[in-house]
Amino acid sequence: MATIFTKIINGEIPCYKIAENDRFFAFLDINPLVKGHTLVIPKQEVDYIFDIADQDLGEMMIFAKSVAKAIETAIPCKRVGVAVMGMEVPHAHIHLIPINKESDMIISNPKLKLTTEEFQEIAKNINEAWEKGNS
Repeated sequence: MATIFTKIINGEIPCYKIAENDRFFAFLDINPLVKGHTLVIPKQEVDYIFDIADQDLGEMMIFAKSVAKAIETAIPCKRVGVAVMGMEVPHAHIHLIPINKESDMIISNPKLKLTTEEFQEIAKNINEAWEKGNS
């Protein structure tokens, strides 16, 4: 059975897409810790990130780096933090979280409640920065 992330990749469930190539996909987390909180996933359905082949994992990190650079351009922050937990959805994923202090990455922090328009604007701004950096 396909994971929710596979359904997002296939367009069966809507998302706020940030970036995509033939192997990886990035979209806004719908329960963000901060504005710009993004998930990066492989298109291949793999449950545990450390089960991804070494070369593929390296390429996923390079893709995530390009997305992080776009987030830094679009969202005021000191850094983009990286987290891999992988317990909530059985599909490997990397959290990219714009941070100004370490406590911005505490996963139990209250989640933001954003409007559809806010999500759309954030996604548009990060996508434009990603497109510019990858053209």
